[in-house]
Amino acid sequence: MSDDFHMEISIPADNDGYILLQCPNCGTFFKATPSDIEDDGVLELFCPSCGLVGEDYITEDVLELAMAMAQNKAMDMIHEEFKKMERQFRKGPVTFKAGKRPKHEPENPIRSGIEALEIVSFPCCKRTAKVKPILSMTGCYCPFCGVKNYEVE
Repeated sequence: MSDDFHMEISIPADNDGYILLQCPNCGTFFKATPSDIEDDGVLELFCPSCGLVGEDYITEDVLELAMAMAQNKAMDMIHEEFKKMERQFRKGPVTFKAGKRPKHEPENPIRSGIEALEIVSFPCCKRTAKVKPILSMTGCYCPFCGVKNYEVE
């Protein structure tokens, strides 16, 4: 039995190319482009609302999908091992029956999510992100460097 397996989850972008993120500290949703997030010049991501750095900005939808996929894969692997044992102990004093394949958990697709966010330009990093309209008016932290942006357009 191989202990390694690979899962890949595709996070959909909205029409403007931004993906939904959620602050692990305050729960605020915001969006950034994948190219900005993966840029080597961006060492950490800051929450536009609270300004704190988080470990990860994965939304609940992504976590739920990952857990369902991992559980389904684990159940399949266990069932395959039981099938091997069933073939191995087919004849003899001890027999083993694997039973039916377990039902899979539903793997609900990820939606691009909240659309009521506005694009804000951050002159400090020359990048943009989508934040709540109230944050764009009152000022928010740059998700890429953490500088407070008070510009009101």
